[in-house]
Amino acid sequence: GVTVEVVKAGNGAKPDVGELVAIRFAAYADGRKIDDIFDTPEPYYTRMGSGGLLKGVETTLPLMVLGDRWKLTIPSALAFGPKGRPASAGKPRIPGGAEVVFDVEITGLPGKEPELIDLIGDD
Repeated sequence: GVTVEVVKAGNGAKPDVGELVAIRFAAYADGRKIDDIFDTPEPYYTRMGSGGLLKGVETTLPLMVLGDRWKLTIPSALAFGPKGRPASAGKPRIPGGAEVVFDVEITGLPGKEPELIDLIGDD
């Protein structure tokens, strides 16, 4: 499975399946950076359990809480598998069988943040 190294422990709420989650992440394959959104103005929003991320991330994210930053070492079978990923605009090719290191932090839970609920109302 996925090897987890806790980089920073959070103390916020735990996201539920189906809930919108804001994450920041960087990903590396074969020692090369393949993606990094830690310095972008907006985080990446994903629905918990939607299948939009690598399997190794999808299975680990529900174990995290708001504020957690974990370094995940994801075996090929839970990443891009034996086929890898072809190169695309701004994204390098990932060879088949590559292990992926995914540095991920939960930075927001739009449905559970009190200041957002106060701002927009909770009807």
